[in-house]
Amino acid sequence: MCLENASNAHYKHKAMLSSFLAEVMEPQNGTISPQRLSSALHITLVRLSQLTQLHRNTLTRHPESPEVQQRLGDVTRIISQAAELVGEQQRAIVWFRHQPLSGFEQKTAEELVAVGHADAVLAHLAMLRDGVYA
Repeated sequence: MCLENASNAHYKHKAMLSSFLAEVMEPQNGTISPQRLSSALHITLVRLSQLTQLHRNTLTRHPESPEVQQRLGDVTRIISQAAELVGEQQRAIVWFRHQPLSGFEQKTAEELVAVGHADAVLAHLAMLRDGVYA
């Protein structure tokens, strides 16, 4: 019975994760994998390090560090929330990388994150989710 409950808890926890987060997460330790995230975004690790404002060696040598996980988490949250709005993950990635955002000098979400404004992108997504259009 305990094994059955543990198994059910595992599936409930997995169901709570966005499909994007489940895709980029390391199953062994539950951290966001820089390699998996860069692959999902179709960018190099060098570009991911620029995007997250972290040295590329930090990404690969210390992916479990709180700072790395925070920055990777910001990107993951943005893609997950955008996917909820547009209906699918690949469209959210295209939006993140290529769609200029009104109200942000026509910069893309990727460009805003790269200069440290992930919070502004998340706020923009929250406004869109709440029905406020820029």
